[in-house]
Amino acid sequence: MSVLSLERKTLILDRLQAYGKVNAAELAKLIDVSMETVRRDLDMLEKEGLLKRVHGGAVKVNFQLGEPPFIQRKNVSLENKKIMARKAAQLVRDGDTIVMGAGTTILEMASAIRGVNKVTILTNSVPTANTLLDSLNQSLFHGKVILLGGELNAEQYSANGSVCEKMLDLFCVNKTFISPGGISLSGVMEYTLEEASISAKMIQVAKEAIILADHSKIGAEALCKFSKLDQINAIICDLDAPQSWEPFLENIDWITADEEIDEH
Repeated sequence: MSVLSLERKTLILDRLQAYGKVNAAELAKLIDVSMETVRRDLDMLEKEGLLKRVHGGAVKVNFQLGEPPFIQRKNVSLENKKIMARKAAQLVRDGDTIVMGAGTTILEMASAIRGVNKVTILTNSVPTANTLLDSLNQSLFHGKVILLGGELNAEQYSANGSVCEKMLDLFCVNKTFISPGGISLSGVMEYTLEEASISAKMIQVAKEAIILADHSKIGAEALCKFSKLDQINAIICDLDAPQSWEPFLENIDWITADEEIDEH
């Protein structure tokens, strides 16, 4: 495979992630290659399971069958995760009680929390709890960290189950921060029933639900839906909202990663 071929395929996948579909004729004009070349690239990407061919082009593979282990996902799209994490951290205020889920983007958010006082942070993620404790010990913020108990998921380094959910019922929570498996107009999804159940409980106990989702998760669907879109207060993403979503976002604050967030 030539470097040029790799560049073409990267461009195709980038546009697919951004728009959910690509048109072969438009791609040929954009890349300045023949239609035959574009069709060949699309066919090969379909064989690799990265898209689905349709008449005139291709669409995103929307349904995700499973989630890679936490350790494999940790450094994927790391810079995008850090940008979104910094935006999320700016939403934490003095005196807040917040819940942080178990995703790798949430782990980056834990590293980004700075300068707030009297904050109580609940999390079911062991790596996130460890990161928060390090920040407390360095006086990067002041408050307390509570690790939610339950059955441990060895691949995702997180706790879930009925014990974890009962612990959440003990607290009055201002904000929940979740990085889900996928989010579409039909709802917010996780890969397993256990993950979906704990995410649903995190939203139930909080006054505000905030979703962190990079462009690869927008329009993606996983096995288990845990929330309707209208139960979400804000979505933090590395791209602007898809145009087709705008009618459904009237009561949802879409925060693009390069936006400034009002500190007041």
